[in-house]
Amino acid sequence: MSKVAKRYANGLLEFTQETKNTETVLGEMKEIINILNNSRDLNAFFASPFIDSKKKINISNEVFQGLSQNTKNFVSLVIKQRRESYLKNIAQEYIKKVEDLMGVQRISLTTATQLSQQNVDKILSSSHLVDQSKNVNIKTNINPEILGGYILRVGDQQIDASVRTKLANIKKEFQLN
Repeated sequence: MSKVAKRYANGLLEFTQETKNTETVLGEMKEIINILNNSRDLNAFFASPFIDSKKKINISNEVFQGLSQNTKNFVSLVIKQRRESYLKNIAQEYIKKVEDLMGVQRISLTTATQLSQQNVDKILSSSHLVDQSKNVNIKTNINPEILGGYILRVGDQQIDASVRTKLANIKKEFQLN
């Protein structure tokens, strides 16, 4: 993440902790990310240097009209400071910081095919990397190139139990012998 995103996310977190609406803004930041992910036009609009800040603020108030006044004010501040291209990164950084405060463990699980929830739970419960006492935020990815097995990433640690890696390791052994 950029320094700009971290700085704005820190400021927003401090503000929401003072006003005791951290949870509300957390949900709204997720909503902002969802809206930005699903609207190329809005991203292009925010990225345009030819549109003035007042027009961008008016449009953002329309697009984000269901959000709290605090969140709309924050988005307006970001736009006034000409940082609207960082809005998605700021929202992601804010979510990360709040989840860290809540003790949420972020997990990424990559598999070759879609797994049932039962199989995902088995992988998580059998791994020494997953802290069973913490809440988890799991992101599943499907990548057929790993052929089978899984790659589990918890924080900055990773377990690569993919078939592709195992085959690569066997190939290295044969080449050495």
